[in-house]
Amino acid sequence: MSIGTTQATVPAPTRIPAAQLARALDQLASAIAARHPADASQNLILLGIANGGVHVATRLQLLLRKHYPEGSRPRTGIIDISFHRDDIGRQPIPKEFTPTLIPIDVTGATVILVDDVLQSGRTVKAALDELFDHGRPAKVELAILVDRGGRTLPVAADYTGLVIEADPDEKVTVVLHGSDPRHDSITVATKAPRKS
Repeated sequence: MSIGTTQATVPAPTRIPAAQLARALDQLASAIAARHPADASQNLILLGIANGGVHVATRLQLLLRKHYPEGSRPRTGIIDISFHRDDIGRQPIPKEFTPTLIPIDVTGATVILVDDVLQSGRTVKAALDELFDHGRPAKVELAILVDRGGRTLPVAADYTGLVIEADPDEKVTVVLHGSDPRHDSITVATKAPRKS
């Protein structure tokens, strides 16, 4: 994967197998390490956007171990967008949500926001709003496991694992298994019609 570019577009399948997903995650980790060498990684933070991005960030953290010596590995954390969503009036904040957890001061740091699926760009915009509530990073980048298209805001990823052609009425779901990556999957399915 070349840094800052997207992969070849894949026609929307019903299911992307675990092996292809593993390659995409490995490419993301390699691209991040190539852009951020070990001697410059002390102020590098990976923040998974809750909820799907948290699982991707955790997996990337494990993969980045082979690229950085123990004392130079990027820190990881969580960024919650519940209070910055622009649809909060229609979809209230759930009773149980993952709070923002940032391991070091973001001011002056390089932050990589991590998410599982990029579509409209609204989630990324909300994550940026939450991030800047905590300080002023020197730089913010975006790592996405799956770009499914359909942007309504001018948002582009710096690192992309897979690009999928999905229709607006299709839902892209990423499942990263907690203990056995062989059960990882990405599925593309037509959304169920809303009940009136």
